[in-house]
Formats: sequence, structure tokens, C-alpha cells
Amino acid sequence: MFAQLARYETKLKQLEQEGRRRTLTGHAGLDFTSNDYLGLAGSERLTKAIMAALERGVPAGAGGSRLLRGNHPEHEALETEAAAFFGTEHSLYFGSGYAANLAVLATLPQPDDIVIHDSLVHASAHAGIAAGRASAISVPHSDVGAFADVLRRWRLDGGKGHPWIVVESLYSMDGDRAPLRELAELADRYDGFLFVDEAHATGVHGPNGRGLAAGLEGRDNVIVLHTCGKALGASGALVGASRLLCDYLVNRAKPFIYATAPSPLQAACVREALKILVDEPDRQTRLRDLMRAADRVAIEWLGYSSGSQIQPVMIGANGRTKMVAEHLRASGFDVRAIRPPTVPTGTARLRIAVTLNVTARDIAALFERLGQVLQDEVP
Repeated sequence: MFAQLARYETKLKQLEQEGRRRTLTGHAGLDFTSNDYLGLAGSERLTKAIMAALERGVPAGAGGSRLLRGNHPEHEALETEAAAFFGTEHSLYFGSGYAANLAVLATLPQPDDIVIHDSLVHASAHAGIAAGRASAISVPHSDVGAFADVLRRWRLDGGKGHPWIVVESLYSMDGDRAPLRELAELADRYDGFLFVDEAHATGVHGPNGRGLAAGLEGRDNVIVLHTCGKALGASGALVGASRLLCDYLVNRAKPFIYATAPSPLQAACVREALKILVDEPDRQTRLRDLMRAADRVAIEWLGYSSGSQIQPVMIGANGRTKMVAEHLRASGFDVRAIRPPTVPTGTARLRIAVTLNVTARDIAALFERLGQVLQDEVP
């Protein structure tokens, strides 16, 4: 081995000792780990939409960035339809939620602004904030009072720009909801912006799956991100905002300007997914039924529930969390261990996702087996 590589091997060994080394594994068993909440990823209707797009000449690749030759009518049609669906003035399609978060938060907050973010926002939001030019501060999770205190102090200390409040509507590792109405009121009161990542709410919550921020979209000071690779079963992400802010992103956001445009085929796929949300509301109804079933058995076996399609099982120790997940997978349940730095140190957990790929009976069987594994005191 080259001497230059030894330090990387040492770091990987350290991660192994800490129970935090990651590996790529295939999927097997009942799906309790994906974000395919509505079961659309392998749906016949999305498959047919892609086939139809191919037949009408839509290419698999864009061939360049949107500002060069990569802009395709499918991108523009999706953005128009998404804006109408989510109730915003305009929308912009990115290749991933990570790229969209990075673009918005590195580009829109200005040097004299301040970004106040929930401590549990996604890693991509942290990356965007770090790449931006505004000052930033983290506040305790979903603590409206803490947001208000920071805003008050910032203004008293001479803050002259605009504050940005950055949250997820439904937190991906805890399954709980942000107090969006209260935060929107704070943004209004302090002449600021509210940026909401709807990644795990899009398609699942709100009217026709429009998300938990559905009643807020369309305001000039509200920017919302909808990922397309979770409940929508495709890939990419849509940023909904005023036409002015979207135009600013087109002109200044490096993750948009310098990236090859998303696949036009995927844009066609997302267009169909949005139609499915309207045409097949029974998907949300069935998922809500499964969420209620999961709540009941989670309370029975754990003593608590999240009230959403994401149910964390708090364990704490990295090694024990990994071994519990391995026992469940060996029993036919695809459940994964979530460890630091994805979650705070000491809060390693299982993340159980409820999707239309399982039944209420499957959920009950999973929790029964989980209870047995935990009672057996896996070391």
C-alpha cells in the first residue's frame, strides 16, 4: 500500500472500532428502510410514463447544463406544473435534494443576513450554510422561543440584513414536525425569510400530498424544497419560490449553473408522479392507515411513537444498534442502523420507515420481532 494511503486506512479502522464504519449493502426482506413512501418507485404508471417519453423522443441525458444546451422542454413543463401544483409563483428543478439545499443556502442569504437553523436540519443544509456568506447560528430543535431570542438579539446588536429561518417540515431521523406557522410569523415579524425542506412530507402530508407547508407556499418570503426521490418515486428536487428568487438562482447558484441538467426522462417521470398524487388519493389514505397501525404497535412495544411515517427506535450505543439491525435483517425485515454523525452522538437508533411496500400485518410482525430482540438484550 502506498504510504499516502495509510492515514485513510487508519481512519477507517477507527470508524470500525467506534461502530460507525459504513458499507454498501443490497436490499432484501420487507422494506422498512426506503423513502418510497407511496410505493411509486416501481409503479407501473411511472414505468409507462418513462416509456411514453422515450417514444416521443425525450432523451435519457440532458447533454449539458441548463444554461448551455441542457435545457429541455420537459424541465420547463415540470417547473410550470409543479408551481401550479404546489401553489408557488415559480419552481426550479435540480438534480438532487442535496444540490438544491446547497444552491439555495449558499446563494440566497446575503453577507449582511443571518441564517438561523434548527440543529437537526439535513447535512445538505449545513453544507449550503457553510458555503454561503451570511453568518449562521444553530438553535435547539423546534424551539420557537430560541429562534425568537436569536432574532431579537441580532436586531438589538445592529443586524441590518434579513434573517433566514431554516427548517425541515418533517425531520428525517425523528419523524416529528416543525412549528411552521409560528416560524412563518417570526419571519414576517422580523422582515425575514422562511426556508422549508419538505423532503419527507412531499407526497405524504398536506392536501394532495402538497406537504406540511402547503398553506404557506406562494408568499414572497417563503422558499420550499420538494424532493422527488422519496414519495414521488423518481429523482431530483424542486425549489418553489418567487420568480425573482428562482431567476437569481439561475444566475448565481453554482450547483445549478455548473452541473449537467437533470435527466429529461426523470423530469417526465416527476410530472407523472404529481398527476398520480391528484388521481390516486387512496395512496395517501392507505399510508395514513398504516401510520396509525405503526403508532399503535410502537406504543405497545416502545412506549412512544412519532405520529408520522418515520418511527425512530432509540438505542444509543453504536455497536448495539448495528447488531439489533442485523438481527432484524436476518429475520426478513430490512431495517438499518443510523449512527453518528448522521444523528447526534449517543443517539444511535433504528429508523423504521412505513411505506406502501408493507402491510399492517408486516408492521406488527416487525415490532414483535424487535421486542424479542431488545428483550434478549443484544450486547
